[in-house]
Amino acid sequence: MSAMAATGEVAVGGETRGVWRVYRTERRKLASQLATRVLALLCLLGPVAFAAILQAQSASPADTLFGVWAHSSGFAVSLVVLGFAAQWGFPVIAGVLAGDIFSSEDRYGTWKMVLTRSCSRIDVFAGKVLAAATFSLVMVVLAALSSLLAGVLLVGDQPLVGLGGTLLSTGKSLWLVLLSWLICALPMLAFTSLAVLFSIVTRNGIIGVLGPSLVALVMQLLALVGTGTWVHLLLVGAAFNSWNGLFAAHPFYGPFVVSMIVSVLWTAGCLTASWLILRRRDFAGTPVARRAGWAMPVRVVIVSVAVIAFLAVAASWGPPAVTPARLKADITPVFNNLTLLQQRELGRTVPPGYKLQILSNCNRRSGGNTGPGDDWVCTMNVLVPQQGGALPFQVTPVSYDVSVKSNGCYKADAPPSFVGQQMMRVPHGRSVVNPLFTIYGCFNTL
Repeated sequence: MSAMAATGEVAVGGETRGVWRVYRTERRKLASQLATRVLALLCLLGPVAFAAILQAQSASPADTLFGVWAHSSGFAVSLVVLGFAAQWGFPVIAGVLAGDIFSSEDRYGTWKMVLTRSCSRIDVFAGKVLAAATFSLVMVVLAALSSLLAGVLLVGDQPLVGLGGTLLSTGKSLWLVLLSWLICALPMLAFTSLAVLFSIVTRNGIIGVLGPSLVALVMQLLALVGTGTWVHLLLVGAAFNSWNGLFAAHPFYGPFVVSMIVSVLWTAGCLTASWLILRRRDFAGTPVARRAGWAMPVRVVIVSVAVIAFLAVAASWGPPAVTPARLKADITPVFNNLTLLQQRELGRTVPPGYKLQILSNCNRRSGGNTGPGDDWVCTMNVLVPQQGGALPFQVTPVSYDVSVKSNGCYKADAPPSFVGQQMMRVPHGRSVVNPLFTIYGCFNTL
């Protein structure tokens, strides 16, 4: 075999096939695979089934951001689906689409044939990567449109209650939901690139498919430890939630910008490493049969555990992301806005721009007074003006159990004895969500 054939530089008629011919071939191969079709059906029908199940029951996914509003606005349904897809769906999709796209050539022994059919290595690499990226983005688009249409058609296009406690108009809600799905495209490409790297390095389709999901799981666990901001922002999994700040009363974009840069760096790093490995790989010689041993798997496990342990320790480096001051500064105006929204829902007149007088305090029950966790408590002391009494104000305390994540998003649950149940009756006998029962919010951690 000639040197040109060994490197895949053979030309026919003075021309190479080019990236786009490889891309079209790989695109047809992915489109014909059963796994790809199943993923497409799940992205199309999964959100519809989720919205239909929500309509058939009174319970709501309150633990998920915007979950308590899933019965009130179709836009909340789409955001709940996005939250689930960001945690589990997108890494799985990336692994299925890209985790076996290179290792399949090793499994079937077709590299020599591919690289001697007028295709250079860079053509094959770029074409396969583009095909995997295309299908990954198509799955995101299918899930976004399906969840949005299912939510609007089955629940309605009512205004969405934002993370600042105020109603967002239908037009603004639609724009922000579409933008949120669009933002997840970059981290989705980062996980697709990671699957490509696993596929090339290991030459094993199983590891390539499962690898991104395992990495996503590790990143979720790392998000639960440590008090710092540096490592948490460098985890590409956090980029899937960088849209949260868009729904705040005063939108913030710092974490979003950092997450997009991190996604680009992860994508570039994974693809660069993948190409360097593929470029140096020898496909011309006779395959050497090697006995499977435990040395390499053991080394991989040891290195992986060491890296995870280092990241767990480093998660506390840098300025604290979650502090009592930040939580207090965010939850107090949100509580004020939701209280006024509740009063308007009950048919009571609230003067424009009216603000409650609130003295609030936030702290943790155990451990340090910084960092993420589900053991935070925030007490709102509402000062109610009194007329003719000995004291000018009556202090009404309301305590919330708060669970805060490392990205600054939190969920606060109120005692039903004070704010009532999750659903409340309003004039004309309608039953609506009690805005004060569960409070969602996000603050800037930078």
